[in-house]
Amino acid sequence: MSKIKFNFEDKSIPAAEFEFEGTDISILELTEKFDVHLNHNCGGVCACSTCHIYLLKGDQDIEEISDKEENFIDRAINPRLESRLACQCIVLNEDIKLEVEIPDQRRIIGHEH
Repeated sequence: MSKIKFNFEDKSIPAAEFEFEGTDISILELTEKFDVHLNHNCGGVCACSTCHIYLLKGDQDIEEISDKEENFIDRAINPRLESRLACQCIVLNEDIKLEVEIPDQRRIIGHEH
């Protein structure tokens, strides 16, 4: 059983932890599954930067970053070394532990999801 913990830059939102099974699912899909708010204007096809997250733990169990993803991360608000796009973070292994920080979504212009 894998686990994912969501921390929030907006400290008024408490951290949340969930268990899930399987691989070939993106962190964006996990936010949808567990009803965690994360904007994603392009629908998860790596065509914007609104699903920007900070991957704090578990990067070795996630698909490697592509050049295209890196280009969009450069357009995100406050990118850091651990920045990723949730739509591109595909789970590769079972029984993993992921930890993610979601940037303050009030700074993102776009659709509410």
